[in-house]
Amino acid sequence: MNVTGSSQSCKKIDAQALAIAVFKDDKADQGLLKELDAATGGLVSRVIDTEEFKAKEGETAYFHIADSELNKTQQVSQLAGTASRFLRSKNAKSVAIIPRAEGDVEKVSQSVIAGAIMGLFEPDKYRTKDKEKRELDRLVVAIEGADEKVLKRGAERGRIIGESVNFTRDLANEPGVFMTPTILAERAKEIAKTFGLSIDVLDQRRMEKLGMGSLLGVSRGSDEPPKLIVLKYQPRKIDKRHKDELLALVGKGITFDSGGISLKPGENMELMKYDMTGAATVIGTWHCSLFRKSAFGQSNQAW
Repeated sequence: MNVTGSSQSCKKIDAQALAIAVFKDDKADQGLLKELDAATGGLVSRVIDTEEFKAKEGETAYFHIADSELNKTQQVSQLAGTASRFLRSKNAKSVAIIPRAEGDVEKVSQSVIAGAIMGLFEPDKYRTKDKEKRELDRLVVAIEGADEKVLKRGAERGRIIGESVNFTRDLANEPGVFMTPTILAERAKEIAKTFGLSIDVLDQRRMEKLGMGSLLGVSRGSDEPPKLIVLKYQPRKIDKRHKDELLALVGKGITFDSGGISLKPGENMELMKYDMTGAATVIGTWHCSLFRKSAFGQSNQAW
C-alpha cells in the first residue's frame, strides 16, 4: 500500500475520491466545508441541511458521528476505516481522507492511515465465490497547512501498524486444521528470519524435562504435537540506563479449543479457532517494526 500525507488545499489533492469528516452541528458556510460546497455545486450544504439525503448510487456516502470530539484516536481510525472500505467497493484506486481532527498532527495522520488499512481487511483467503477483487492502491491523509514531513511520518507509522494488525488477523482467522501448533511455529520462524529475531521452539520432550504439566495436559486432547514458541530480540546497542530491564509478551496459543472435561456445545464451535489470538497478537507485535524500535529504548531484551 502506498501511503503519504498532503498539506495542500483539497482542490489540489491527487486522489480519485475524497473522504471528509462532517459533524452533526456543522454548516457549509465557512472554512473547508464552504470551499468544498462551492466546488461541488452546493452538494455539501444539501447533505448537511436535509435529514436524509439520497444521492445517486456511488455519488455520496455519509456516516453518523455522535459529536465533534473526533480528535480521539479511535474515532479518527474508525472513520478512516469505514471510508476506505466503502470507497474501495466503488472501485476507487486512490483515496484522500481529511479528518478535520484536532491534536497532534503526526498521531492524527497515523490513526487515519492505520484505520484505513485495517478497514480494508478482508478474510477471504478460502472464499471461492464473490471474492473482493477491487484494490485500493494509494491512501492520502490531508490536513491543509500542516507540516508535510510530519504528516508523511505519521502516515508511514500508520501503514506499519495497520499492516501488522491485518497480519495478526490473518493468523487468527486460520481454521484449526490449517493452523496447528507446528504450523504456527513455522510462521513464527518466518517472522524471526525476516526481522532478525532469535527463536526457540520447545517440543514435547523438552517440555517434559521442564515439568510443564499444564501445557502438556491440554495437548493430550489432540493428535497434534505441542509446541512452545519463544521469540527473542536483543539489540546490538544496549541503553545502559535500562540494561537490567526485560520486556516479556505472553500470548495463549491453543490453536483450537473444543473443551476439556466438559466438551463445548457444537454451536459456535468454529469460533474456538480464535483461542490462539493471544499468540497471534504477540507474533503480530513482533511484525511491527515500530514496536521493536520503541521497546528497546526502555529494555535490554524482549521475549
